[in-house]
Amino acid sequence: MAVTDEAILKIKEMIIAGELAPGDRLPPEKELSERLGLSRSSLREAVKALEVIRVLDVRRGDGTYVTSLEPRLLLEAMSFVVDLHDDQSVLEIFAVRRILEPAASSLAAQNADEQALERLRETIDGVDHAADVESLVEHDLEFHRGIADAAGNTYLASLIDSLSSHTVRARIWRGITQQDAVGRTLAEHHAILDAIESGDADLAQALTVVHVSGVEQWLRSAL
Repeated sequence: MAVTDEAILKIKEMIIAGELAPGDRLPPEKELSERLGLSRSSLREAVKALEVIRVLDVRRGDGTYVTSLEPRLLLEAMSFVVDLHDDQSVLEIFAVRRILEPAASSLAAQNADEQALERLRETIDGVDHAADVESLVEHDLEFHRGIADAAGNTYLASLIDSLSSHTVRARIWRGITQQDAVGRTLAEHHAILDAIESGDADLAQALTVVHVSGVEQWLRSAL
């Protein structure tokens, strides 16, 4: 194991063991390096790596702190990686979305409160049928994000958000090349929300499968 990897692992173990909690400040570099039996240079490299993936927050002139470790924060690194996808690998992203988003819709049908349902309804009602493709894409992202939040599972919501925001280009392609993208998308969103509001988890799940698969199938034929 590389020395830097060892340093990362040891800091991770301190967090898991509760020696460092979210928001805690790390001991001074000299003290921590001696405690972990590592060189200060190796410790610095480990801190840099953990800062990139948002585990640590380096505050110049103040110190290094453990972040909140919230799922959305930690999954930002995955968002960056997914951003680098090529046209073929985006199909794999859609395949993952086809698994996760129907599950989120099912959970939302079981767990969504009135406030969450109202936000989703406002999201749909706020779209102009004459909206351009970019506006439609933004609505689509907000709608799916709202369902994921309503599901009541923070990790699931964060995973979906990190994946769905990187399919924007495919959605734009579809909107440009297919007619009535706005009307079709809104009709599908209305149907999904109606199922969620009625508490029909199976129907909400099935409608979301169809909705995500529609874009996936179009993209597959385009590629």
